[in-house]
Amino acid sequence: MVVMPVVTRHLIDRGDGATVELFQAQAASETPAGAILFVHGNQGGRLLGGIEAVDSGALLRFCSGLNITAAAVSQPGFGASDGPPDFCGPKTQQAIIAALAFLRGQPSVDPNRIVLYGNSRGAVASAMVATQVPDLRAVILSSGVYDLEVAYHESSDGLRWAIEKEAGLSREAFLARSALRYAPEVRSETLLLHGKHDDRAPVAQAERFSKALSNAGVLATLHLFECGHQIPRNHMQRALRPFLQRVFNPVVTYH
Repeated sequence: MVVMPVVTRHLIDRGDGATVELFQAQAASETPAGAILFVHGNQGGRLLGGIEAVDSGALLRFCSGLNITAAAVSQPGFGASDGPPDFCGPKTQQAIIAALAFLRGQPSVDPNRIVLYGNSRGAVASAMVATQVPDLRAVILSSGVYDLEVAYHESSDGLRWAIEKEAGLSREAFLARSALRYAPEVRSETLLLHGKHDDRAPVAQAERFSKALSNAGVLATLHLFECGHQIPRNHMQRALRPFLQRVFNPVVTYH
């Protein structure tokens, strides 16, 4: 009899008294297995947070297919995580770090096999977290920007407004959200996924960050796709499947 994993919801402390919402699907394994933490993107202003990965079926697909723990965190100001949002800044990074610590403390999780997976806005913050958390098994970054000041000047009016409102335009604000500036601090293998025709996050951002990581001695792989900001799932899986098989080394039924 196959027991399907159940998704549970957790409210954890960010470390400063603020609440961070996390959803988790736990693998049925007798020994500690790997884990993956999803960090969502902008979500079209709906502010759903981590439940997006639950509703799309992603948590259960990754959990059951890879026999790992799959989790999704809500950024500040999204879902039930305390805000306000700070456009991938220190509070968002702190929330992700708290979620990683929560996973690391689970008996079902092998702390040496935790993967961080950020999409779009989530990739910006996850890349910064990777500069601060050296023991991640791997980092997956999809459709992100890694030099926010450059991206700001190339952005649409709507995105520029969001950056101005949530982060401000000081040099310190841009640096706190620009992982390209801290590439030598990254220690984890990194997979970058990016659309060649992305109109929100120019492909040059991923190319420059990939090169900077490689120059710093990080194992970095960049996959480019013939698409815009949203990478079709069937395209993405061709890059994700072999990467995750190698990282988690499971008996793979993921599709």
